[in-house]
Amino acid sequence: MDQVDPRRLIPRTDDLLALPAVRAARKRLSARLIRELVRQTQEQARRGELDPSQVEPALLAAVAARTATSLRPVLNATGVVVHTNLGRAPLSAAAVEALVAASGYVDVELDLATGSRARRGAGARAALLAACPAAEDALVVNNGAAALVLATTALAAGREVVVSRGELVEIGAGFRLPDLIESTGATLREVGTTNRTHLRDYADALGPATGCVLKVHPSNFRVDGFTSAVPLDELSPLAAAHGVALVADLGSGLLAPDPHLPEEPDAATALASGADVVIASGDKLLGGPQAGLLLGRTEIISQLARHPLARAVRADKLALAALEATVAGEPPPVVRALHADPEWLRNRTDRLAAALGVPVVTHDGRVGGGGAPGVALQGWALRLPEALAGPLRTGDPAVLPRVHDGSCLLDLRCVPEEDDDRILDAVRQALVTLTDSDAGRAG
Repeated sequence: MDQVDPRRLIPRTDDLLALPAVRAARKRLSARLIRELVRQTQEQARRGELDPSQVEPALLAAVAARTATSLRPVLNATGVVVHTNLGRAPLSAAAVEALVAASGYVDVELDLATGSRARRGAGARAALLAACPAAEDALVVNNGAAALVLATTALAAGREVVVSRGELVEIGAGFRLPDLIESTGATLREVGTTNRTHLRDYADALGPATGCVLKVHPSNFRVDGFTSAVPLDELSPLAAAHGVALVADLGSGLLAPDPHLPEEPDAATALASGADVVIASGDKLLGGPQAGLLLGRTEIISQLARHPLARAVRADKLALAALEATVAGEPPPVVRALHADPEWLRNRTDRLAAALGVPVVTHDGRVGGGGAPGVALQGWALRLPEALAGPLRTGDPAVLPRVHDGSCLLDLRCVPEEDDDRILDAVRQALVTLTDSDAGRAG
């Protein structure tokens, strides 16, 4: 009796494409991607990994699970508020709403009353100036590094940037500030030593070749002990006497002082201390989208805005919309996480620990993103077996824990309270996955 080749039973491509759920998916996925999902599912059956009768349900599951982006939402249970590997600041509800509104045609560079061209991003600029009255003007570019490149190019290309040796930092992914500045055509004029720089060091370096004086917040490291640095209010008269701009790269994005982070610099204080231009990131402590903020004197900001490089690094309409909503709206998630009430965090953690039957341990969160190094944020964490870390990261939802000292720790500081039950489900599913995996190895 002849046997039918199982491969002949694999559903045809046209039949699979005609399935109602597959046709409906064309509203969110391209025809090319859907055809690729069909091909992959059929190939599984041809290799014997999938019974032909399961091709259709497997395809429907693949289509339902596939999104237009490969980026996966992650529940941040590390306790690190500004987590660079997770995209830094999560946006507020107001910023998300603004993104949706700006996704179509918007008056980003148009005066609807007159029908003529208008200043780009006027709303974001107005929101920044209202939040930081010490600034006379503001300019938004696509990130903090771009803001520094624009400032040093416009003010010092072909000239010298005077900066303390102790502030020539390297941050994540091998990014080095000296390399960035020198790429603009400016020459670095290093003054002082790694641990000590004095006002006379700057005074000796300033001259006809000076383009600007740069002060850089060291961000994610601290030098303690026998140290000294020159504050902005002492540098400002010296820079003014030589007719050069004083640029302060703060990095973290605070517009005003935060009592929870007393040593973290902010734009308002820096400008009041005499900085001509302040540079900061929008997606760190400000809690908004990726953006580079330049705040300062009108004539300097205007000079930067007119430079040809400003066109190459300008922010798009989505970043401008989200930034305006972040500054003008309710406190964003970053601010709420930094100021989270410890008792509230403890109660949430205790509830999940009781449901899972696991212990609670003290756990200090961190600001992250290079902000406030060494500042501990009081909190707690669920302590789970270290082996759960992998299944949690790859589960649905994906949960990123902290692996420390042989344990898998879940800190709820950066997890929205409405997602607590999703954390519970994720842990339970991870336990099942781990149990099944152990059973498979034992078999």
